[in-house]
Amino acid sequence: MIDEWDLTATNLHRISQRKYEVAVLPVAAIEPHNRHLPQGQDFRHATHVARESCRMAFEQCESVLCLPALPYGVDCNLMAFPMAIHVSQATLDAMVREIIVSLMAHGIRKIVLLNGHGGNDFTPLIRQIQCDLDVHVFQCDWWTVGRDKYDEIFDRPDDHAGQLETSVALALYLELVEPDQAGDGRTPEFLFEALNEGWVKTSRRFDRLNDHCASGDPTGATAERGQAYLQLVCGRVARFLAELADTPIDKTFPHK
Repeated sequence: MIDEWDLTATNLHRISQRKYEVAVLPVAAIEPHNRHLPQGQDFRHATHVARESCRMAFEQCESVLCLPALPYGVDCNLMAFPMAIHVSQATLDAMVREIIVSLMAHGIRKIVLLNGHGGNDFTPLIRQIQCDLDVHVFQCDWWTVGRDKYDEIFDRPDDHAGQLETSVALALYLELVEPDQAGDGRTPEFLFEALNEGWVKTSRRFDRLNDHCASGDPTGATAERGQAYLQLVCGRVARFLAELADTPIDKTFPHK
């Protein structure tokens, strides 16, 4: 059976007979994740969440399309670590914009950017493109989708390569995880109270945090925790995609 929600699997014959309402574009990064997780962590988990969410949504509405993921992201602050691959936000925005223009030419006006990397920020692009084009673009940072249930699944916070990401990796690609190589993810506090409290923000050079490119302790990570979080996230994203696909665009969309 051909997965008609997967752009890379379906074909012209099938596409010509179907009206897609929503396109999902995963956007990721290629970067170090502590010493024990694969360099493609963000690419792999963003791809999984996008594909699984589209698969589930398609069962409800049959008008959602998953595009192949863009692998590279904004990683200038990780370049001190071997084989981090950086593209500027401007370059990434240009690529995403061209894809959206193509989708619009094919009649798709609802686009979801399924973001898999904290360094990517499409907020200004979305604001501008919705003023320039007759489309509606949404950004979903997948790891935040289950934030309200986080403490029911995990017992340690995770900012980068800690318990959440390690659990997800164990659930999806156990053979690529090397727990014995993991650093503890310990990071120093900022010099300034305002930064530590979060009401002033800055960008972090990860090589100034520790020598293993992590911000989060992977201790206690399990495949069961990862699977529980993935099921929660994919279920919620799938519901949103199906609702988005079934909701007509009118003069007040996406408001009531």
